[in-house]
Amino acid sequence: MNPVYIIVIVVVVLLAAGIAMGAVFSRRQRAKRYEKKYGADYDATVKTMGDEKKAQTEMDSRMEHVGTLNIRPLTMGEREGYLANWKAVQTKFIDEPAQATVEASHLITKVMQTRNYPISDFEQRAADVSINYPDLVTNYRAAREIAVKNERHEASTEELRKALVYYRSLFDELLAPEAVVENK
Repeated sequence: MNPVYIIVIVVVVLLAAGIAMGAVFSRRQRAKRYEKKYGADYDATVKTMGDEKKAQTEMDSRMEHVGTLNIRPLTMGEREGYLANWKAVQTKFIDEPAQATVEASHLITKVMQTRNYPISDFEQRAADVSINYPDLVTNYRAAREIAVKNERHEASTEELRKALVYYRSLFDELLAPEAVVENK
């Protein structure tokens, strides 16, 4: 065989291998970016969908959806009112932990509604939360699971305490100073 043909074949094989390795590297880098941006929820979405590309498409779809929402900040008056409501929920937890957990869930939903998040479906709310608060969505989902157990009167006081802590972390973010504007 002609040495030129051998060289051409080796070059073609090396180029093909380089292209394949580049594609693998690119996929890994893209996955790392999604993991960094969306955290544990990205991993859960990959597991649920069974494929990184599908999960990335799902996350992009969520991002696009949230981008179409007219999420608004709270006024100082709204913030102060919600903080007072939360304080009442926490106080109620001492004597009525089950009812306080229900009220915490409703308060989160009310704050989200005020800020213009769609609230009709929990899974959509969680998906929206996963975009703006990726570090909190796992806890939000866990709080929801406890709330469902609470509805069946199966949640322990410790579980209810955890749910309240989870709700509080999201509540704090929804009422963070950057989510508030001065009263007009």
